[in-house]
Amino acid sequence: MNSSNAHVSDIELYAALKNGKSVSEPAFAELYARYSPRIFAYCRRILGNRESAQDAFQETFIRFFNSAQQNREMTNVPAYLLRIARNICLNMQRNNHRTTNLEDYHLPFTEEYSHEKKELLSLVTTALELLPEDYRESFVLREYDGLSYQEIADLTQTSLATVKIRIFRAKQKIREILAPYLSDLSQ
Repeated sequence: MNSSNAHVSDIELYAALKNGKSVSEPAFAELYARYSPRIFAYCRRILGNRESAQDAFQETFIRFFNSAQQNREMTNVPAYLLRIARNICLNMQRNNHRTTNLEDYHLPFTEEYSHEKKELLSLVTTALELLPEDYRESFVLREYDGLSYQEIADLTQTSLATVKIRIFRAKQKIREILAPYLSDLSQ
């Protein structure tokens, strides 16, 4: 991370992307450093597969950089990046039949997990995969990315009530799927 850009606002960095290579490269590097983990995590959770997520992630930042070359007014860089990533992920889902491996869905483990924990993780992954796409997206944006209901509504271009219903129903469905397993654990 370039220390000279560390205290520069996102909007100023975005505006600097239009300038020559000596200014645009450090500005882009700073924005990338700030938001790449969040964008990659979003792509990975929505697409569920590391290779597809990597493709969507790279395409997101390419489009983001290219958008700065147009005369676009920027007010919220992270929301704009998430919107680009969302559109790319939705297009990829439409064009490809998704296949998800458990290892690809979650970040690598730093410790050994017991068989029961691996089984529970597998069930949670399956539960997420079984959700309708709109429920899964709202749930991931809320629970994994920590967005507010209003931010999700703005990003998905739906009403606040719709977002609340989707997240409620997603949680209900996950509980239903996990209920038999959890009842076995308690016995």
